[in-house]
Amino acid sequence: MKNLTIIAFVLMAFLSPMVGQAADRLTDYVDPYIGTGGHGHVFLGANVPFGLVQLGPTEPCRGWDWCSGYHYSDSVLIGFGHMHLSGTGIGDLGDIAFMPVADASKRSTLFSHDDERVRPGYYSLSLRESGIKAELTATARCGMHRYTFPESQKQAMMLIDLDQGIGWDGTAACGIQTKGDRMVVGYRRSKGWARDQHVFFAAEFSRPVTVTPLNGDTLIMVSTPNDRQPLLVRVGISAVSTEGALRNLQAEMPTWDFDAVAAAADKAWEEQLAKMTITTSDARARRIFYTALYHTMVAPSVFGDVDGHYRGADGQVHQSDFVCHTTFSLWDTYRAAHPLMTLIHPERQRDIAQTMLHICREQGKLPVWHLMGNETDCMVGNPGIPVVADIAIKGYDVDVREVLEAARKSAMRDERGLRLLREYGYLPFDLDSENETVAKCMEYALADYCVALVATLPGSGDTDGSVYRYFKERSQAYRHYFDPVTRFMRACDSKNRWREPFDPFKAEGEVKDYTEGNAWQYLWLVPHDVPELVGLLGGDKRFAQKLDSLFVVEGNLGEEAPPDISGLIGQYAHGNEPSHHIIYLYNYVGMPWKAAPLLRKVFGEMYHDQPDGLCGNEDVGQMSAWHLLSSMGLYQVTPAGGRFVIGSPLFDRVDMRVRDGKTFSVVAHNNSKDNIYVQSARLNGRKYTKSYVDFPDIVAGGTLELFMGSKPSKFGTSKKDRP
Repeated sequence: MKNLTIIAFVLMAFLSPMVGQAADRLTDYVDPYIGTGGHGHVFLGANVPFGLVQLGPTEPCRGWDWCSGYHYSDSVLIGFGHMHLSGTGIGDLGDIAFMPVADASKRSTLFSHDDERVRPGYYSLSLRESGIKAELTATARCGMHRYTFPESQKQAMMLIDLDQGIGWDGTAACGIQTKGDRMVVGYRRSKGWARDQHVFFAAEFSRPVTVTPLNGDTLIMVSTPNDRQPLLVRVGISAVSTEGALRNLQAEMPTWDFDAVAAAADKAWEEQLAKMTITTSDARARRIFYTALYHTMVAPSVFGDVDGHYRGADGQVHQSDFVCHTTFSLWDTYRAAHPLMTLIHPERQRDIAQTMLHICREQGKLPVWHLMGNETDCMVGNPGIPVVADIAIKGYDVDVREVLEAARKSAMRDERGLRLLREYGYLPFDLDSENETVAKCMEYALADYCVALVATLPGSGDTDGSVYRYFKERSQAYRHYFDPVTRFMRACDSKNRWREPFDPFKAEGEVKDYTEGNAWQYLWLVPHDVPELVGLLGGDKRFAQKLDSLFVVEGNLGEEAPPDISGLIGQYAHGNEPSHHIIYLYNYVGMPWKAAPLLRKVFGEMYHDQPDGLCGNEDVGQMSAWHLLSSMGLYQVTPAGGRFVIGSPLFDRVDMRVRDGKTFSVVAHNNSKDNIYVQSARLNGRKYTKSYVDFPDIVAGGTLELFMGSKPSKFGTSKKDRP
């Protein structure tokens, strides 16, 4: 396979002036191809940080690896859609697809990666069959196209397809109409992963066009004489109305200067990427790092219009004083992506919290997996609770009483096994028709712990402590599944009998007790109560022995094991989120040196700078967020609260801009491939012995110095220094 990164950097020198940049810009280190192959499922195209519009190429859906609408192995283009997903395990979107053509009867064309140019905020493709060059850029709610047609083509033509998504949904209704001789407006309503999605658009052309229906309201051809000048299109997108789309267009893209819009997109990315700067001589590691940072800012994406209107979870249009967001892959992102956001994106925390609280008002619970105003209920547990609780605990602008009420309300519903949890104190497998009871209950337990934490905050309203006590007790529901004989978490029925037969390696089959995992992986899903888990496993030494086994034991996951269980080291599965905190558990038993070689192994083997550069789904930023935090030497294990455990930093120095204009730096002295163990530490010039750093110390700004060596040390081993 070609070294795409080298090719990309060589080609950058030949891009048009509008995308030419000075050397050493952080955007130059981003390789958007990383994760477009394998099972990465990432978006490729033009967007700005957290933008609703993700404008890029769409290929025919050929299966699971085309969830984003693009896979590096393919070479067939069916259009340029304005909205895509990035790193998900289910597909949707691809809405409002434009396709420049030389022949209106030809709906697809072959393309080559050699003819693509892509960098943050810009995408271009030269189509060899037709000779047409397509260029794309974007703002948060708008996309801009620039099409250059060959001189031999008399008419500049393009198709606008409202029936085409990326092949995962179906069109419920659509409509299109002209406004004057240079504008087309319309809408698409679809049913897919988002059960009732609304997308409206307003597309303005740089010169008068003729509109010809080809298939009713679902497909039209737009044409204009080819005057040898590029044809530009400005497209506003809204979930509210065509008027909202037009307002978004007028507010965000008043210019026809494509180069200026692309430069602004590049600047937006540069400013966000500058929130984390690294010192390293490893060019490959630098590319991986900044591409990871780029991927964490594809979503959550802006969902509301520029005037504050948004389509709510109740299907109604609302007016807000916050920026509504969407694409909340919370089962994945509560673990690292959202904790990272609380550090480097303080300005977005109120918007994220208010979005989630308003979703709760509109649908009666906090989001589980929210997409384009729709609750998908994808994955298990109450993953919205840790996110909003973390924001509240860290002191961001949010009503603590409202957070507690939303979390309590979400945890007390009768759906998804919660009624059984209240009645039995756990989820019996013989009474739960959906199964996955072990995973469900363990996820509920850690979310319930977060409810209890919020109840202790000033202003929560839990004056008598009753809410705290109730949810603190429920947070230990995982104990019902612990089998002291096998020393695994096992499914049990309403009479406390274990499910038989039991195979700790088997992931899925006719019945499922775990979600995308097996007993080896789910044993450790107690990040909120690690000391109790240590006790269940027999103390520090026996806990560490069992943890050691996880990384070496081999077994058959079964023929029906999902592809999500990937990136295996023994039975540790880095390609799937339930494993992401596990390596850091060594710190809790005073053995942080055991984590160091495993962390370095993950850095070296699970992240690469090629299209197949991720060992599993990007999962809307989670895989990348793990790498960013861990390569800095820190990871938040507990779902909420901000205790960041110290690992083995990959870089010599990382400077992270945090809130109030301050900077927190991690400096790794004597760092190398051999010197992977922390020997000692200083925080702001003073000796520091703890194997963790708390959120207040980080956002206060300052410097954590870690002195590295080639052999394990006693750093972080005493009980008083453990997290």
